[in-house]
Amino acid sequence: NVAPMMSQMLLDLQNRGQLAAGFTSYQPDRTTILKTYKDVGTVSEAMRLSHTGKHDSILSDHGGHAAIGHTRYATSGEEDNVLYAQPFERPHGRLWKWFSLAFNGNLANYTQLRERLLSKRGYHFTLNTDTEIIMHTLAYRLRGERRPDLAKVMAGLNRDFDGAFNIAFIDAMGRMFVSRDPRGFRPLCWAVRGRLFAAANESVALRNLGFDEINHLEPGQMAIVEDGRLRLERFAKAEEKSRCFFEWVYFSNVASEIDGKGVYHSRARAGRILAEMEDETVDDSCIVVPVPDTAKAAADAYAFNMRMPCMEGVIRNRYVGRTFIQPSSTREMSAQRKYTTVRSLLNGQRVFLVEDSIVRSLTLKTLVKQVRDDGAIEVHVRVACPPIVGPCFYGIDMSTLEELFGTEYAPARYNGEPSAEMLKKMARALDIDSLNYLPVSSLAQAIDADPDSLCVGCVTSKYPTPWGNKLIRRARQNHKEGVKGRTYA
Repeated sequence: NVAPMMSQMLLDLQNRGQLAAGFTSYQPDRTTILKTYKDVGTVSEAMRLSHTGKHDSILSDHGGHAAIGHTRYATSGEEDNVLYAQPFERPHGRLWKWFSLAFNGNLANYTQLRERLLSKRGYHFTLNTDTEIIMHTLAYRLRGERRPDLAKVMAGLNRDFDGAFNIAFIDAMGRMFVSRDPRGFRPLCWAVRGRLFAAANESVALRNLGFDEINHLEPGQMAIVEDGRLRLERFAKAEEKSRCFFEWVYFSNVASEIDGKGVYHSRARAGRILAEMEDETVDDSCIVVPVPDTAKAAADAYAFNMRMPCMEGVIRNRYVGRTFIQPSSTREMSAQRKYTTVRSLLNGQRVFLVEDSIVRSLTLKTLVKQVRDDGAIEVHVRVACPPIVGPCFYGIDMSTLEELFGTEYAPARYNGEPSAEMLKKMARALDIDSLNYLPVSSLAQAIDADPDSLCVGCVTSKYPTPWGNKLIRRARQNHKEGVKGRTYA
């Protein structure tokens, strides 16, 4: 019975989404061979971890030999509706057509796929999300009187999709697969211990279950479990890699590895590079303060190379959660209560705040005010990420130009490297004494990766897929005309 493992795995992936959580289990001796449980809220809330009796009941009712699970981070659809929680289950009388799926990423051509299905095949959609598109497309590929080969099913999906699409799949025959899209936007790893197979977006979720030898799926590759056997198959040729650099900068757990590259080490190298770029005069009144938690590794390395003390002058409220992945309706309130500053450390100091990234700037502006109110005589901000000036169409919820802090400061022909004048204007808007970012040209060095293997669309406005470049043109038009809402909605 693997159901008890799902709570721990989902907790280890909570950093990837906190709007909803759920899982589908497979038990052939049960009338409901596939059975799905999901609810809104964090993993602890959805899985009732604080109520032992209710949690045990969930696990008992949904026990099984296999399971897939998901923590939701909304890039489309309603944010507090349980109908949008994953996995998505599609019951059917044919066992291979009865399946459940969990999805990580974003289909850039979502609207095209939706319109095509509605116009040509008489479909009806109940939700405004690309996960439903994937479910219907999968169902179409699974049609017929014989169970189809799963690699051929994914090959068919790949011909339809533009964007990022990691998929976990299970059907009522007990067949499972996990697949990574041909550009490898999102990470996906797997491991085996005895007869137990497991896969997750992040290695830390597998490591904490006791798996030692962790492998990373190649772009365009899938791991299939069928008839008690595991096999790796390629469903698509590996295209030019477009791995999301933001996974290393912010999104992933600092203890994880992505394609063999440690997240901690990439953040530490970014901090060292920022120190090598530093042009401010440093004296005994200077201290480095990390913005917790994701900037800690960069701040430590920056401080070490600058020979400045690194102090926890900002303490994070552990119960607020990650404001970046929260819904917009609660983000501002959470930002105001997210941090407590330590007056005794900040008072009378020149403070160098090290941040992992600046997206909307709401949290940073709130924090800068707190630091100044606590007596800092200067506030300098160093960011272990280039300025974000373009939306993401591949799975990070920053899909409009107007929400991005860097948009209005980037010139029309921006090359990804901020000018001194651009930095001064941004610093004034943030009410800080100076501002500096990791250059785009240093991203690959920090990650220890080939520059051509990374998607840098959000920091250059140049995207790796046709629909990405189509959507940025639409985003600019929407911004010009004052049209609100997600570009691909």
